Amino acid sequence: MRMALGISYRGSAYAGWQSQATVPTVQDALEKALSQFVDQPINTLCAGRTDAGVHGLMQVVHFDTHALRPDASWVRGTNAFLPRDIAVQWARQVPQAFHSRACALRRRYVYVLLQSPVRPSLESHSVGWVFRKLNQDAMQEAANLLIGEHDFSSFRASACQALTPVKTLYQIQIHRRPARAQQDAQHDTAHQFEACYWRFEFEGNAFLHHMIRNIMGCLLQIGQGLRPASWMAEVLAARSRDAAAPTFAPDGLYFSGPVYGPEWGLPDRTPAFDWLP
Repeated sequence: MRMALGISYRGSAYAGWQSQATVPTVQDALEKALSQFVDQPINTLCAGRTDAGVHGLMQVVHFDTHALRPDASWVRGTNAFLPRDIAVQWARQVPQAFHSRACALRRRYVYVLLQSPVRPSLESHSVGWVFRKLNQDAMQEAANLLIGEHDFSSFRASACQALTPVKTLYQIQIHRRPARAQQDAQHDTAHQFEACYWRFEFEGNAFLHHMIRNIMGCLLQIGQGLRPASWMAEVLAARSRDAAAPTFAPDGLYFSGPVYGPEWGLPDRTPAFDWLP
């Protein structure tokens, strides 16, 4: 029997998704919990590997097993053995033809950013941070230059194992949400800067290693007025990692999951989607 699971996790305590021998990973924790639940070894394949510190709103995995359990039992039973920062959100039996990675038509990521003169505290490891005001129009203009099929070598980490740097971005949407006004801090000069949250939504057929974090680095240089929006086209055309900005922090990056065809009957979101700013 082939099962598919939707997994949400906070990536701060893990060295990424993929199993590693000497450091904790999300895959290792999940496979250990699944194996304990059914009392037999379980090996999983995922829709998209995430880096160290990156979170998952709906990672999708599949695995084969002889264990027969109701879908709800796969959720509750596995969660009983998982650490608190990882949880199975849903489970479905799927045909043998289903493959979590190969059947994914698109993949989605969200980057959440705090713009504030004061670094995050409660949101530590959950959001990225900038202390300068950002220009939304300039960032969106630059982001639009990346839409379509391109060679994204300029945004590719040196350790990337992808067979080709050519990927297709379908959309990058940038939204701004003001933070709650602090009425009692009107005379505190540290709070004269208007704090807000930014949400960057990416959707593409696939992504290179560090691709989104490298794009974020460029977008933020443009948003802070350090570079013009047209600079993004120059970076893209250079096809060289040296042309782009430094890799931005992983803290605010969330894998919001793959998009599958309706024939598989799988959910396309979890409650964790509604938790983000």
